[in-house]
Amino acid sequence: MSLFQLKSVFISDEVDPRCVEVLKENGIEVVKDTKLRLDKEKFLAEIGKYDGLIVRSATKVTADIINAATNLKIIGRAGTGVDNIDCDAATRRGVIVMNTPGGNTLSAAEHTCALMCCLSRDIPNAVATMRAGKWDRKAFMGSELNGKTLGIIGLGRIGKEVALRMQSFGMTTIGFDPIIPGSVSAEFGVEWMDLEKLWPLVDYITVHTPLIPQTKNLISDKVFGLCKKGVRVVNCARGGIIDEEALLRALDNGNCGGAGLDVYVNEPPEDYKLAQHPKVIPTPHLGASTVEAQTRVAVEIAEQFVDAMNGKSLFGAINAQALQNSMSPESQPWVRLGETLGTVLGNIGTSGQKSLKITTYGDSLKKAGGYLSTAVQLGFMRSQSQGGDEGVRHTLVSAPTLAKQLGIQAITSHSDAASASSGPEVTVSLDGFTVSGTVSGCDPVLLSIDGAPFSPPVQLKGSTILVKAKSSPQLLADIAGKLAKNGAQMTGMSVSGETKGSQWGLVYLAVPPPSGVFGIQEAVQSAFSLRF
Repeated sequence: MSLFQLKSVFISDEVDPRCVEVLKENGIEVVKDTKLRLDKEKFLAEIGKYDGLIVRSATKVTADIINAATNLKIIGRAGTGVDNIDCDAATRRGVIVMNTPGGNTLSAAEHTCALMCCLSRDIPNAVATMRAGKWDRKAFMGSELNGKTLGIIGLGRIGKEVALRMQSFGMTTIGFDPIIPGSVSAEFGVEWMDLEKLWPLVDYITVHTPLIPQTKNLISDKVFGLCKKGVRVVNCARGGIIDEEALLRALDNGNCGGAGLDVYVNEPPEDYKLAQHPKVIPTPHLGASTVEAQTRVAVEIAEQFVDAMNGKSLFGAINAQALQNSMSPESQPWVRLGETLGTVLGNIGTSGQKSLKITTYGDSLKKAGGYLSTAVQLGFMRSQSQGGDEGVRHTLVSAPTLAKQLGIQAITSHSDAASASSGPEVTVSLDGFTVSGTVSGCDPVLLSIDGAPFSPPVQLKGSTILVKAKSSPQLLADIAGKLAKNGAQMTGMSVSGETKGSQWGLVYLAVPPPSGVFGIQEAVQSAFSLRF
């Protein structure tokens, strides 16, 4: 199963040559130009030619770039973090954003440990005096890491690797992570505790979190006041997790005994006060700057692109959970069913209600509610789209965000018992109006509409007209005659059972009528032109 075409990829930052090789080996055309991003107008004019974009940290993928990239399906960051990519704009356009979450792990962990070692013995300043021709042993009395307590904020891949390495120095490792529980951190020797309890215990702090509102300026004046006097801090994660002004104050008043910094709020810094402080060991964002890491992330992002294109995996994707959950061959027909049922309701619904109730029946659909709700919302929004929303593309990637913005809710429920159809089934209701369907082979089929059953069930595919009319033996003939008179060519028609004195009909068209549904409205109560 192929998710999308990936004919060409543009690489705008320097990456290992293996990235290009892997993409080309899989039949993808690659253009690499690390200077084009410096000329924004040319970049905007060029990017529309490509299906994929690979960057590192130098390229800022802004909303105007994403909107200009009209063919773009996927953006890849060869490294961790995606703060240089406007993920909201990408999601609205239905563009997958992915990074390589594990590629830099070992290099970033080793750099963190190196800075900690340098802090404990003031190695850079000692080196500087030697190079200046001075022999000053008394000025550089250090302290051992053995027996000290290290507080690790963020216990993911990098935090774990730092813990394992610093434990070998005899450090006690404690930490905090809002997602990873203490039962997991205990497996790699880290005692989990709340931050309020952690701060007074630590001799060293290292941070390994993303920069999000909850972590911005996490290490602040308040925290330095709660810690032991002379606590030392290391940041190889993201600039801004440690409040730089608070850090300067703590260094000057002795609350902080030293800092190892690899990242900064502005890169390069607008001023070098912090980097030039005698108690700071600064490096210019080198955490991932190893030959091994650069080769690893380059290969990984290329392989992730290929896997995504082939529908094999969306590893590293940060904005495509619904798509990822629906990627199995077994799920795909049900995704199409959800979209078609949403399309039907979106065309019929006129009450202004936007609360969709989705019920799945049968054990095989027990875990399908997440992606089915997104699929239904997608079909519903597509049917009501006026085509004038600039920068919006309706896909499984964008659907959750767009639905939230439009106030379209999806309430899901499940029953293990089979429905009346004696098989897996999905029903979708809007303001009391219900459509139900299932899958036959790989095709979505309609079981009933507004309580009126179709026997046998009818396929939802191609160009169709859905009609509601008073029950009549002449219904088929009347509709067929009107359509033929208006230039349409029918390939078939199915009519439901009677409900409330009316019947529903689904007309399959080889050639739609030039006047749309207007030519048959006088013969029916309502008519809707649908395209599945």
